[in-house]
Amino acid sequence: MSKAAVLIIDDEAQIRKLLNITLQANEFTVHEATTAKEGLAMVANHPPDLILLDIGLPDQNGHEVLKHLREWYTNPIIMLSVQSNEADIVSALDNGASDYLVKPFRTGELIARIRAALRKVTSEENHSKLEFEDVSIDFALRSVKKKNQTIKLTSTEYTLLALLAKNQGKVLTHHYLLTQVWGPSYREESQYLRVFIAQLRKKIETDPNRPVHIITESGVGYRFIV
Repeated sequence: MSKAAVLIIDDEAQIRKLLNITLQANEFTVHEATTAKEGLAMVANHPPDLILLDIGLPDQNGHEVLKHLREWYTNPIIMLSVQSNEADIVSALDNGASDYLVKPFRTGELIARIRAALRKVTSEENHSKLEFEDVSIDFALRSVKKKNQTIKLTSTEYTLLALLAKNQGKVLTHHYLLTQVWGPSYREESQYLRVFIAQLRKKIETDPNRPVHIITESGVGYRFIV
């Protein structure tokens, strides 16, 4: 099996060195770019399996680079930034980032996020059914079972759960979920989301008060973990 190729687009030499060592130690093939222009050219010529994209590039803002890439590049893009404010994170995720890590980050967490993003690609290519613990979701049949018993879900509950499950490991923002499930006019109706997330947790989580699958990313959105 060939190694997954990761492209680092970051102008900080120390960060690139750390990432290179960490990624190669975890059996990834690594390529590096120090500017937005160089990175975009490398992606166009040899599209990698995943991109680690710094927001503070010298020649172009990483948010703009993300928008350019998302016009055609469909593989995961994980944003790296020293900025930890919610607006910055939400903007990146709404514009198509697969995930967002704030510097300095733990290398173990980075590798876990990369693997989760790559698993999502494999899942999208092959998925028809998702199983975890005592729960199974059959996307073809639009059915959900827990302990082999069918769980009664409303159409909206199923749509929300399927959207989260198909994007496992990725943070989906409040705005994105509301727009996809209820429509653009509900983009600011966050109370809808809180109510339906609570209902789903009661139906699929072993302990709804301590969820391990539908995880809240405070101020940003939700992440589905298997």
